[in-house]
Amino acid sequence: MLTPISISEKAEAEIKNIIQYKNIPLDYFLRVGVKGGGCGGMSYALGFDKPKEEDQKFEINGIPVLIEKRHYMFLMGMQIDFFEGDEARGFTFVNPDLPKRHDQ
Repeated sequence: MLTPISISEKAEAEIKNIIQYKNIPLDYFLRVGVKGGGCGGMSYALGFDKPKEEDQKFEINGIPVLIEKRHYMFLMGMQIDFFEGDEARGFTFVNPDLPKRHDQ
């Protein structure tokens, strides 16, 4: 099955650090998903979880990843990235096929 998302090198390093330093159990995967719309549109979610029946399983850059089947189409083409700025740091979802906004 085609992997719907990619993970940047920065995000990969940060995810692996979290797995190591938070002692995430070996039977847990990185769960990638979306949260419902509203005025702001979709928001994206990351966390660690055990697989469920409705999940698609992937391995991306050595990271076991879960995506719920119904979220698959909303995540297609997205890249998980990690940023560190002077005032904030965190994961972000980027669609490399879309032009960047000027305020980013």
